[in-house]
Amino acid sequence: MRDRAFIEGDNIYLRILSSKDINENYIHWFDDEKVCQANSHHRFPYTEEAIKDYIDSVNSSDKQLVLAIIDKENNIHLGNVSLQNINYINRSAEFAIIIGEKGFWGKNVGKECAKLIINHGFMELNLNRIYCGTIEGNKGMLGLAESLGFKKEGIRRKAEFKKGTYLDVLEFGLLKDEWKK
Repeated sequence: MRDRAFIEGDNIYLRILSSKDINENYIHWFDDEKVCQANSHHRFPYTEEAIKDYIDSVNSSDKQLVLAIIDKENNIHLGNVSLQNINYINRSAEFAIIIGEKGFWGKNVGKECAKLIINHGFMELNLNRIYCGTIEGNKGMLGLAESLGFKKEGIRRKAEFKKGTYLDVLEFGLLKDEWKK
């Protein structure tokens, strides 16, 4: 049976995170070094309790919108997409995404769900600016940001520590009047 969709796309839909997600593959994504190679996860093991607390926290917050990415064809939870650190005075938020199911990498899932949540941010939450950052060399996120119209705004030098090395974080921003509807 299909879950209730919050935002619907052609191949995926976005829904709230649920406690039932904990017992599926979700908990394993953050233990997978390859899935976490370009994010700040995979430093400590995640517990079921920690993920449950996280789900409860984001589902009760108006400062972040974290949604599960669900494949329409087989109803699989593929990853999460979010607008975080929502600031209603500055009308800005941070975009973040993780595709935990590696079998869906390179299939434009990221682009489809990014378009959905960014459009929601600009058109429904009345945001004026959405920003994101990624470590140098993260070709997937760099390509996604560029394809969505994000502009490079700066570099946080040696801001992320991964595999014994400090890496630069590249910062991007997208304004509402730049968004292609």
